[in-house]
Amino acid sequence: MKKFMKMGLIVGTCLLALLGYGIYRAFFDMSHLPTGEFLTEEVSPDGSYTLKAYVTNGGATVSYAVIGELIFNNQNKKPKNIYWNYREENAVIEWVDDQTVIINGHSLKVPNETFDFRNP
Repeated sequence: MKKFMKMGLIVGTCLLALLGYGIYRAFFDMSHLPTGEFLTEEVSPDGSYTLKAYVTNGGATVSYAVIGELIFNNQNKKPKNIYWNYREENAVIEWVDDQTVIINGHSLKVPNETFDFRNP
C-alpha cells in the first residue's frame, strides 16, 4: 500500500508539472506566436540585428496585434520575438543605437528586453 501511494504521488507531481508547463507555454511564452503578415524591417546601425515587424489578424473576435521578431545577423541563433502589442496594425521601428530600439514608442534593450502587452 505504501508503494502504491508513493507511486501515485510521483505520477501526480509529474502530471502537475506537465500541466504547469502547458499553461506557461500557451499563455506566457512569446516564442510560439503566430507570424502574421510582414509589415517592415529595420537593421541596427552596426548590422548585428534586424527587427522584423508582422501584423496578426485575430479573426472576428480579436483585434490586430503587432509582433516584433529580432534576427541575429552575425550569430547562429534562432530569431526571438521581443515585441507583442495588441490593437495595433502598424509598426514604427527606430534604432537609437546598436543595442536600443524603439517600436511604436516602446524602448527595448536588445537582445534581452521584451515587451508583451499582457505584462506592461
